[in-house]
Amino acid sequence: MKIFASLLSYPNKETLAKVESLQEFLNQKYPEAAEIMREFTEFAKTIPLWKWEEIYTRTFDVQAITTLDVGYVLFGDDYKRGELLVNLSKEHTKAGNDCETELADHLPNLLRLLNKVNDKDFKDDLIYLIIKPALKKIINEFESRNIEKKNKIYEKHHRTLIQVENNYGTIYQSLLKSLLIVLDKDFSDDDKLIIDEQKFTSKFANEMEIPD
Repeated sequence: MKIFASLLSYPNKETLAKVESLQEFLNQKYPEAAEIMREFTEFAKTIPLWKWEEIYTRTFDVQAITTLDVGYVLFGDDYKRGELLVNLSKEHTKAGNDCETELADHLPNLLRLLNKVNDKDFKDDLIYLIIKPALKKIINEFESRNIEKKNKIYEKHHRTLIQVENNYGTIYQSLLKSLLIVLDKDFSDDDKLIIDEQKFTSKFANEMEIPD
């Protein structure tokens, strides 16, 4: 999960090597994810860093297609996101996981947290009730119909449009899909103990409900 976290963070000079390393690992262990990931790997090999940085910003930050703040993806501005942030912050601190300048519910921070926690109940809740549902919603935001809806909203209220690159405007979708495939294989819904969404097991999820 750590390498996925790095690739979903702002790109730098070391990012290409990490992309190639992940591609090799997926080729060996997760062929289905490797096939989806290949588009992102080819992109990384050909794009200059300054352009990559711009695409990342347009994808996740400024007039973004989506956000990587999973609490917002799941709850919007509802008070439940605030509760989630508070409790996740405690878990990050306890695990010694530095969130740097991002919030506690930022997807890369949660992926790094997974590598540092041993509490199975907490990890199950984090994966099955937070990360995987949010990841599916994030991926769905890359669908053209959803981008068109956002463009209409932006144009109506701000007279601006999401600027999507012709070739690589939705390239991060392939990375996110690869991540979901890996999570589905490692943490299959069929293999896990059924978690009642009305009765979460860990304290960070207490009294929260994930909307359909």
